[in-house]
Amino acid sequence: MSGIRRLSRRSFLKTAFTAAAGVTIIPRRVLGGPGFTAPSDELTKAIIGVGGMGLGHIGYEGARLLAVCDVDSTHLQTALESSGPGVRGYHDFRDVLARPDIDIVHIATPPHWHALMAIAAVEAGKDVWCEKPLTRTIGEGRRLVESVRRTGRMLRVNTWFRFQDRFYGFGTTVKPLKKALQADLLGRPVRATLNAATGFDWKFYWSGKTYLPPQPVPQDLDYDFWLGPAPFKPYNPHRVHQTFRGYWDYDGGGLGDMGMHYLDPVQDLLGKDGTSPVEIEADAPQQHPDACGRWRRVTMRYADGCEIVLDGENKDVSAPFLEGPKGKIFKGLKSDIPDFSRVVADLPDPDPGITDFSESVRTRRPFALNEENGHRSCTIVNLAKIAVRLGRPLRFDPDLQTFPDDPEAARWIDEPMRSPWSLEGAGR
Repeated sequence: MSGIRRLSRRSFLKTAFTAAAGVTIIPRRVLGGPGFTAPSDELTKAIIGVGGMGLGHIGYEGARLLAVCDVDSTHLQTALESSGPGVRGYHDFRDVLARPDIDIVHIATPPHWHALMAIAAVEAGKDVWCEKPLTRTIGEGRRLVESVRRTGRMLRVNTWFRFQDRFYGFGTTVKPLKKALQADLLGRPVRATLNAATGFDWKFYWSGKTYLPPQPVPQDLDYDFWLGPAPFKPYNPHRVHQTFRGYWDYDGGGLGDMGMHYLDPVQDLLGKDGTSPVEIEADAPQQHPDACGRWRRVTMRYADGCEIVLDGENKDVSAPFLEGPKGKIFKGLKSDIPDFSRVVADLPDPDPGITDFSESVRTRRPFALNEENGHRSCTIVNLAKIAVRLGRPLRFDPDLQTFPDDPEAARWIDEPMRSPWSLEGAGR
């Protein structure tokens, strides 16, 4: 066990993050100074969590890999064998954050670790590339935004459909949709419907199992460390690795897996990067307290009347993806607006912002999908999860980011972490 891991949470934060308190730490290779490396040279990175998505990102461009970390020794060994020379392996993520020569930390763990690790990383002077969903709760997202703002770090969420690639089964990129809505071709308010007819699969196969008999923990897995801040529950292989998404303690089923991929572009299209829905309704069977289940429909409304409809049953077989008082846009960019394709082609392209994270790190300019708008799109996911679990309508204050006069819903905003793990002090 590493020396850092033997430290208490308080001692680790005090020793590793003292230099970050109230100061924006920028690597010398970025801004210059003794030991300065030219900006044209590669940045350095580490990956925490190399069992799936992290393993697939070992070779992404723009940064040289120095470290990989995982609590599963088999995953760690596979990552080391897939890496180039000079890459070190770690069991404890805090050992990685203590290295001064690492610029970017890619967090590819299950979501119940995202906020805690991301806050610890920015406090340690690292820029962060984080997998989706950004955080498991709304409260974690608020704390992460505060920490990134205060430390001046750069953060990227790893979903990209608002600025590149075909938008899943919809059949085109998001750009023509953005052009159409910026030009107000549909009018307001706009309703967005996400179901099979519009090109989106909610992946209900990520549902969990309601009975998991305890099994012996494999020797290559530090299960207690894998659980970390999550409540202790006896080991079963269905809880971890490829199937963890089916359990509320670690993710949120199909909502958690695909929610930010699907809903972040919708948030951008509707112009809602700085706010959240105010009304949320869910039609779902009673949910198991541990295992994520199916749901039929979730409707979320903004203060101006715009709506997002998640049609889990795929009932709206002829639904447009986007609909406003002036027109509709269907899958494949079909529309009832005359000469729609020509009109959209003639419109000016939207500014995508910075879509290369290395550029963001070097210039200290925020990435196109960062902690601010990323938190808001993750909040949509978390609001839907809470509504599904409670099975009743909710009202949300997007400014205070809470449920007014609804303590039952408010308890899901900040869920307790298992001792000794805590966000207390990590973002302060």
